[in-house]
Amino acid sequence: MLGQMLSGSVVSLEVFFLTLIFAIPLAAVIAMGRMSKVKALSHSVNFLLLIVRGTPLMLQLLVVYFVPGLFCKWLSSYGYDFQFRLNRFPAAIVALSVNYACYFAEIYRGGFESIPKGQYEACVVLGYSRMQTFFRIVVPQVIKRIIPAMGNEVMTLVKDTALVSVIGVSELLLVAKERQSSLFSFAPLFIAGVFYFLMNALVSFIFVKIEKKLSYYSEK
Repeated sequence: MLGQMLSGSVVSLEVFFLTLIFAIPLAAVIAMGRMSKVKALSHSVNFLLLIVRGTPLMLQLLVVYFVPGLFCKWLSSYGYDFQFRLNRFPAAIVALSVNYACYFAEIYRGGFESIPKGQYEACVVLGYSRMQTFFRIVVPQVIKRIIPAMGNEVMTLVKDTALVSVIGVSELLLVAKERQSSLFSFAPLFIAGVFYFLMNALVSFIFVKIEKKLSYYSEK
């Protein structure tokens, strides 16, 4: 049992880290689009955010996994021989990455918009270029301000990795449910709960350390 649980834990960790790797930079792109002065772009991105944040993640997982195949089947009815379908694991990563990128993007936007305009004006007076202003003045403050919110979302991601079982990805919770059914014991679910708790405890510890490390950016 423990071997299977360990294997499921590895899959959960893979989903977690791959989602972060793709979601964090994608969120920056989405945030820039959301803050763009081009209204068509900003409105389009805002509509995307509304859809992603306004629908359940479980539904998004099902859509990403099943819709491409259904679309290809529909095309084949019109004589187009085109087949495409994401495997379970990549579909899970795509759905989670887009979902969390949208949430991260709003956190980024809130961080950037919290910087007073006076700081930008002061940088101009001091002769800073736009790049210097952005990377030396704005970004350090934004990072410090968004750390608590990002930590909260990352901890939620740890738990949301369990949702990929809806499309058949054999992660920890799915393995635990299968073992519970075969053993008629609550122990597998308890072990899974301990794993999620320890993972989130580690995430919380890391973000607290990061926040303390950046405490010199705090306003006195």
